[in-house]
Amino acid sequence: MLCTLRAPVLTGILLLGLAAFTAAWSTPAHSQETDAAVAADVATEATSEETAAVAEEEAAEAEVVAFDAADSAYTINTLIMFICAVLVLFMQAGFAMVEVGLNSAKNTVNILAKNVMDLSVGVILFLFVGFALMYPGEWLVDGYLGEPTSFVTRDNPDAPGDYSSSADFLFQVAFAATAATIVSGAVAGRMKFGAYLVYSALLTGFIYPISGSWKWGGGFLDAMGFQDFAGSVVVHAVGGFAGLAGAIVLGPRLGRFTSDGKSVPLPGHNIAFAALGVFILWIGWYGFNPGSQLTYAGAANAEATTYIALTTTLAASAGAVVAMLTAWALFSKPDLTMALNGVLGGLVAITANCDRVAQWEALVIGAAGGALVVLGILLLEKLKIDDPVGAWPVHGLCGVWGGIATGIFGDLPDGIESVGAFIMVQSIATVVICAWAFFTMLGVFLALKAVGVLRVSAEEEQAGLDISEHGMHAYPADGISGGAMA
Repeated sequence: MLCTLRAPVLTGILLLGLAAFTAAWSTPAHSQETDAAVAADVATEATSEETAAVAEEEAAEAEVVAFDAADSAYTINTLIMFICAVLVLFMQAGFAMVEVGLNSAKNTVNILAKNVMDLSVGVILFLFVGFALMYPGEWLVDGYLGEPTSFVTRDNPDAPGDYSSSADFLFQVAFAATAATIVSGAVAGRMKFGAYLVYSALLTGFIYPISGSWKWGGGFLDAMGFQDFAGSVVVHAVGGFAGLAGAIVLGPRLGRFTSDGKSVPLPGHNIAFAALGVFILWIGWYGFNPGSQLTYAGAANAEATTYIALTTTLAASAGAVVAMLTAWALFSKPDLTMALNGVLGGLVAITANCDRVAQWEALVIGAAGGALVVLGILLLEKLKIDDPVGAWPVHGLCGVWGGIATGIFGDLPDGIESVGAFIMVQSIATVVICAWAFFTMLGVFLALKAVGVLRVSAEEEQAGLDISEHGMHAYPADGISGGAMA
């Protein structure tokens, strides 16, 4: 019985196994291939998704890196420009100390008041009209006169440019104030305070920005190929020739020349102040010249900025040495005031070309500036023009030399093929800017004189402008002889 049951079971198992084997054997080859293809497709799709995800992640990282680079460059450029703007603004203190030290004590308050108002009036006028005139968005007369607008457009931090427009304004307005305050020294001791405010407003709001636009605003002198990196001509010569116009129209201080034309020195009351002022100006010049690089991020910009500081230092030092040696040879004494002005003359001369001359050329340019300062002071004495601090020799004459020296020594700019052509361009542009500053300001001073508001009376000048114009002394009464220290 048991054997009878086992036989059918075993038979069934064998039949089932045979059926399964037959089914497996009869499966078509393409079915296996299809399964393999499906598996391959799945693998490929997975790989593609992984690749796309990696590519997307890499693109996102690249975008972040690019944004960070732009953001970092904007930050570096803006912060350094802001520091440079502060250094140039600090030059106002230097100009004030030089002027105070080289003039009589009875005019100290007047000089300080003028320097305060140079900056304050200049900022307001430059905000409302000067900034746009100097850097026109639109031209009223193409290449010659920009369209004035007011206020500074704030930046969008999400799409930063090279640097902050606010920092740029602070930097540029400090230059405008520098041009205005140069004149203060040339007209010290005899000009009415109200007339000075009128002149200062016109210079910083209109005269300086218009000529500045001809170069730095992309005007017709820039199109000629004129080069003036930080303003030997655009800033310093403008101030120097404006001051010369004022000194001529005002006439000399009482007692400066005898009736037969002999020069009578009127020494300053505090040479320590003058020396301190020159050191402040020298330090401030590291904002003036290196700051004019405008962009500082990256190795190339950093190298250029520090090289500019190097040539600036060399020229200042050479100017001081040569001015003192020249004065020593002429007067048999090493005159400190000449050496101090020699520093400034060297700085002014290198300002136009500090980015494009070799180190030995910087020494030559500064040395020539130092000699020109001494010769310029002697020339003004011969012409009976009273410039108490040497504003025209330092800023006017050395500014002209800086413009021309750029053509003699500087690397040729694009579009100019010979040194002779470069010198011609530099000379023409320098004459144009100096003539603009001199004759416009000559008209302003003549107009003020015509209406009787330019010069104080002889009695007021003798008493000192501190009392006659401001009603106060700069020093304690017990330190003032007869009410006004000489």
